[in-house]
Amino acid sequence: MNKIYKSLLAATLPVFAVGLTGCVEETFPTSTVSQEQVLANTKAAEAYASGMPAYLNTVFVVPNDRHYDFGYPSMMHLRDVMTGDMAVVASGYDQFANWEKNTYQGEEYIFSQMIWWFYSKLIQTTNLTLGAIDKSTENKHLQALMGQAYAFRAFAYLDAARMYEYLPTDGTSPITPEGNDVTNYTLSITTEETSEEDAKSNPRVKRDVMFEFIMSDLDNAEKFIVAEARSSKTMPDLSVVYGLKARAYMWVEDYANAKTYARKAIDTAKGATVLTEQQWLSTTTGFNDLSTPSWLWGQQYVLEDNAVQTGIINWTSWSSNEYIPGYSAGGPYIMIDASLYNKINNTDFRKRSFVAPQGHPLSGKEVFIDKDALLTADPDNPVKIASTPYSSLKIRPGKGNMLDYTKACVVGVPLMRVEEMYFIEAEAAAQITPAEGKTLIESFMTQYRDPQFTVVGSTKEQVVDAIFTQKRMEFFCEGLIMFDYKRLNKPVIRNYEGSNYQKDRDFNTTTRPAWMNYVFVRQEADSNPAFKGWNNPDPTGCYKATEAE
Repeated sequence: MNKIYKSLLAATLPVFAVGLTGCVEETFPTSTVSQEQVLANTKAAEAYASGMPAYLNTVFVVPNDRHYDFGYPSMMHLRDVMTGDMAVVASGYDQFANWEKNTYQGEEYIFSQMIWWFYSKLIQTTNLTLGAIDKSTENKHLQALMGQAYAFRAFAYLDAARMYEYLPTDGTSPITPEGNDVTNYTLSITTEETSEEDAKSNPRVKRDVMFEFIMSDLDNAEKFIVAEARSSKTMPDLSVVYGLKARAYMWVEDYANAKTYARKAIDTAKGATVLTEQQWLSTTTGFNDLSTPSWLWGQQYVLEDNAVQTGIINWTSWSSNEYIPGYSAGGPYIMIDASLYNKINNTDFRKRSFVAPQGHPLSGKEVFIDKDALLTADPDNPVKIASTPYSSLKIRPGKGNMLDYTKACVVGVPLMRVEEMYFIEAEAAAQITPAEGKTLIESFMTQYRDPQFTVVGSTKEQVVDAIFTQKRMEFFCEGLIMFDYKRLNKPVIRNYEGSNYQKDRDFNTTTRPAWMNYVFVRQEADSNPAFKGWNNPDPTGCYKATEAE
């Protein structure tokens, strides 16, 4: 049932090119508007531009009625369950189980297809916008839209490049059956100017080539995006461009520039302030409100979105344990890894975002929306997170509404918070001068998170590890930390005394897990021969859990 259906692929291919092969005109055909008309039509350019943030809300990128397929938040969630930070109490409703258990991750399965289709189409959406704007325009509004499209495209490529880049692991070899070494290869590059002929023979490029392309887009974004203030946080501004540059420099381990651009993002962000304890623990706006001052960039659901109308195939359903009709409340509870929880000081208010074990000093100090409602909503099937240690209370349903999807699911999703820039600045500094990094993280933590925080040790490894640990807590459930696992070559440890992972997914690795080198769907090589022999190895089954299902 999990394999890609050939009939489905045949039906969808004429409508939209699945991979990055195929030109923009073929991918998004229009029967009433020519390219020349689009270039002359500001409203058309605006329509294309508005499609970029709207696309993040898409349900069923692959038309298969799979409830794990709900746009960009799906990417965030599956990245999180692939780390050693998010344990899940599974049930028959846990549709992310294959990412948690490292099963069916090969090129012939729909799980790989969904990820590749999502990023391919996001890139195509940005290319459409760029293709609809005359690059020589002097119209400031169009220049701003162009800058935002460059930033969106850089964002998409940076995500995908870090996911698909093959880095050494303890589970797979980089040498393909055809004898090719895929180490450091990312994905192919397609722009609004890529010809149909070139798109059909478009090989993967290595990290250095991809990095230069991404930085070129970000340089263009920086050049044009200042032409006009953004109308909404759903569109990137200059602080976001600097934040994306900081992420990109961290990826290639250019820590001096990462530190510089993280600070530029902080200094450029107008009105951005670090989350307070009250904001963090808020039962109404906690991690669901686009207007939150710390958010530099975010995604926004609206009531008319199909994702909202489903009531359950959206960010709130899968991320908020307190939304009673949602998936998480119904069975696959999301929990913080027990060992990570225990590494955080009890004086750190962020720890109260999780249900403390019975007898723990923080037991009873968690902030629920309505604990009794969780237990009494359905007497035959109470929402057990209220009594399940380590269950997350971090992501709140919209307006704190635990039942009504029209309020609970109409929320913002954080794409970039100013806090990330502080963590990038601190780690980048630590990679160069450990003492400076130690000072920066201790200053941030004692001022904003935990007055008792100190870094134990002073070596680079000790300081970087301390920052990594705090970043894991800070960005739990926000889809970011997998990139740090992969870059820093951190193992995933799920099998230990007191672990809260299920036995069929309690893998321990000695390096970054093999599953963090994502596999391209087979169809890409079918439509783009340059991919043949250059796919990442299938990581499925390369680690042994305590119990295999």
